[in-house]
Amino acid sequence: MKLYIFGSCSGTEPFEARHHTALALEIGGRFYWFDAGESCSYTAHLLGVDLLRVSDIFISHPHMDHVGGLGNLLWTIRKLSSVKGELPQFGDVTVYTPNTDTFDGILKVLRQTEGNYKCKYQTLSKKITDSTLLNDENIKVEAKHNLHLPETAEGWQSFSFRVTAENKRIVYSGDLKDISDITEYLEEGCDLLLMETGHHSAEKICRIIADKKYPVKELCFLHHGREILNDYDGTLKRARAINPNVKFANDKDILDV
Repeated sequence: MKLYIFGSCSGTEPFEARHHTALALEIGGRFYWFDAGESCSYTAHLLGVDLLRVSDIFISHPHMDHVGGLGNLLWTIRKLSSVKGELPQFGDVTVYTPNTDTFDGILKVLRQTEGNYKCKYQTLSKKITDSTLLNDENIKVEAKHNLHLPETAEGWQSFSFRVTAENKRIVYSGDLKDISDITEYLEEGCDLLLMETGHHSAEKICRIIADKKYPVKELCFLHHGREILNDYDGTLKRARAINPNVKFANDKDILDV
């Protein structure tokens, strides 16, 4: 199982060599995509990722730094299908989203491009709720709402995810109001926690995990805010004084999980 980081930045103004958050897990020949910040399909393609092996896309919440590259990702999958004369290897492409208006709006834009975005496969959407979203031969993906965004008439708008695959658990925080939003996932333990720092101090998060003795084997920060963007080395040093094995994700990282 490999983890690809296509974007490691929070919703700031542009920073050199960093793009908004997007990542994917490669398991059993498939790519399971989480969030789709700007340029994610461009970065993935240049890294050698076969976008025709993307089967499922999970969007944590509808903010631009998490969906700004979704339209281009879907368009690039269609373009490669047309150029190569091949269908996506695992059938239809499914986008899991808390906000169906976002998906409908992106499809409306895509239908103004060449060929009205007509595909020989379907691009589907599924509404995210507190539930198991997917449980196939490779992966189980569970969603739990957090308090980064308030509940609306359509339901909760911001989610964290827990992935179980190859006898390992991975928790992707998405954007959180507070780390207590994912207490249940942390108390039950995980092999890897992908934790956002756009709204939180990396040092403080390391200390909370250590103080509460959460069984988190590996900790990787992403969705970096200004603390890390403005003082990468200093922040990493302070975080590693608490957790020597902590990682800060960078664009184009490919990690074995």
